[in-house]
Amino acid sequence: MSGFPRLIAVADHALLIEWAEALDDAAHAQVLRLDRALQSDPAPGQQTVIPAYVSLLIQFDPLHSDHAAVQAHARRLMAQPGADSAQGRLREVQVCYDDDLAPDLPEVAARSGMTPQQVIDCHLSGDYRVYMYGFAPGYAYLGGVPQPLQLDRKPAPLRGVPAGSVIIAGLQCIVTTLTMPTGWWIIGRSPTLILDDAADRPFLFEVGDRVRFRRISRADCQVADG
Repeated sequence: MSGFPRLIAVADHALLIEWAEALDDAAHAQVLRLDRALQSDPAPGQQTVIPAYVSLLIQFDPLHSDHAAVQAHARRLMAQPGADSAQGRLREVQVCYDDDLAPDLPEVAARSGMTPQQVIDCHLSGDYRVYMYGFAPGYAYLGGVPQPLQLDRKPAPLRGVPAGSVIIAGLQCIVTTLTMPTGWWIIGRSPTLILDDAADRPFLFEVGDRVRFRRISRADCQVADG
């Protein structure tokens, strides 16, 4: 795409690299490629690397580096020939679609012109990938929602949505990790532990991982009611 990648200085401690303006699989592959390259060959003063849909942010210590040094390092890595991005690991997430855990399932069915069972089958058929993390710890945005389920926001948000809620948010599917409000569609609940207190690996997913949902019964879904 013409004009990309863009390298943009952010404050005095970060460099933003953009490959596109909208969600694009080829651009995301470049994000993953540079992210992995920076893991093995960090930029000068590198502190944190944050990959997103079509961009990547490199945060660095301004006392030990500057934009010019980080930019030169990033350009060198991007210019190097490399293998295609790895497919990422396949992660399984359990989900229960019973009525008490899926309050929006009937409305999603009505809006998509399907039965609740067809919505469940459609959701389970999705080819999901972790594109980025959002505003809450472990709050991963999963792309790959089947087109019939790509609904707009609900008319009104809901407070106190339990952790583990499986949500359809337009093009994305999300499994909440904390009790929080949402304006999106709750179609199930998962007992799969995504956010952990392990210091070395606090999140189940990494950006680039693939996710498959597996249906379980209410008896096997060990979560609180409500």
